[in-house]
Amino acid sequence: MTVRLGIAHVPTHAPETLRTVATAAEDAGLDDLWVWEDCFKQSGLASASAALAWTDRIRVGIGLLPVPLRSTAITAMEIATLARTFPGRFVPAVGHGVQSWMAQSGVRVDSPLTLLREHVTALRALLDGEEVTTSGRYVHLDAVRLEWPPTTPVSLWTGGVGPRTLALTGELADGLTLANALTPDDVRDAVATAREGASAVGRELPDVHATLVVATGARARERLAAELPRWGADPQRGIGAAGGADEIAAGVRALADAGATAVAIQPTADEPDLAELAAFLGREVRPRLADRAGRSVGAW
Repeated sequence: MTVRLGIAHVPTHAPETLRTVATAAEDAGLDDLWVWEDCFKQSGLASASAALAWTDRIRVGIGLLPVPLRSTAITAMEIATLARTFPGRFVPAVGHGVQSWMAQSGVRVDSPLTLLREHVTALRALLDGEEVTTSGRYVHLDAVRLEWPPTTPVSLWTGGVGPRTLALTGELADGLTLANALTPDDVRDAVATAREGASAVGRELPDVHATLVVATGARARERLAAELPRWGADPQRGIGAAGGADEIAAGVRALADAGATAVAIQPTADEPDLAELAAFLGREVRPRLADRAGRSVGAW
């Protein structure tokens, strides 16, 4: 089994804690750092930019950028700038966004699926250095071409939970980023739907990012049970992992067996030491994820 092991910096922790998490994750030898963009909390692109600048090796992903909040041209400019500045280390993901938040922001659309299709199609072409002219239902571009497109190919991911969005991900995207509070069976079903969408157009979906909500230390089970409702999850459904390195490694393996190629550990809101959690993941959990040949997870 080969799965990338990372940590998620979620908006239950203040933006100023990001530097601690990013540098600790890199020092611990983790593969990935995933940042979020939740309304009206933290900017995903600002967080990713800072984390990339503070580190040298770790891959930084955004899960995800809500497409109604940004024009396609601006999104392409922002992604291309980071991709050129930190080649091979940045993974952008886009999606619908939470519809109630889009309504609050005054950008909710009648057909989120149509917008996502138009946005991803045009964004992919722009990042590939093409000149794009399109007049869709929502995306309108007139002879737009990036002056500084990425110098290496950018892996463009999308995220979502509904079957049509998952199928669209398989059809158009390079990877799938999933919601944070899912069981292994939820992940398995989502991956199957996305891969069916990919197969229908003769392509593959190589990457899937899943999240494991984790509590360690004293009262770990109680803390996990208290955390999950924050994300609309039932603690009785077998979501997340509580305990020591063995329990967390088992949770990562379960998500990998369900189809995840990258798993990010999400700390609870009351996690007292984010740097130590990152160190613990590298020191104690990562070795337990070695494959049968004895190789460590997350090889590039």
